[in-house]
Amino acid sequence: MNYSISNTAEYGEYVSGPRIITSESKKAMKSVLTDIQDGTFARNWVLENQAGAPSFHAKRARMNDHLIEEVGEKLRGMMHWAQNDRLVDKSRN
Repeated sequence: MNYSISNTAEYGEYVSGPRIITSESKKAMKSVLTDIQDGTFARNWVLENQAGAPSFHAKRARMNDHLIEEVGEKLRGMMHWAQNDRLVDKSRN
């Protein structure tokens, strides 16, 4: 996958990755995988949607109010070369 990222990001992976991906995070990822494989994730997602997705929408609202979203919008606004091929239409999503 490193062929698709910058050299800076690749270097960051090499020097920072081992500090982030620890035995504890690997254990947590295995737990998530188990939830996917045994159907727990799908069952919970179906139940969430049957209830009108209140937790999902609340989390989305909290994430959208995070400061990083405001900063990201300002930074993207400075990248005029990227304005034509936007992947997300925020007026619709």
